[in-house]
Amino acid sequence: MAREIKAVKGGKIQIKDNVEEIYEKKVTPSGNGAKVDAPKRHIGKRVYIIVLKK
Repeated sequence: MAREIKAVKGGKIQIKDNVEEIYEKKVTPSGNGAKVDAPKRHIGKRVYIIVLKK
């Protein structure tokens, strides 16, 4: 089964896949970059990060 992800600027997002969890986190500084913390139970899983306007 192929995954289908559609994102349109200013539009709706459709993810056709089994969603295990949705949560909100802040991006924090880390060295010369940034990071988003996630629970250990998600190690090795594929994730998507959606950046929202303020």
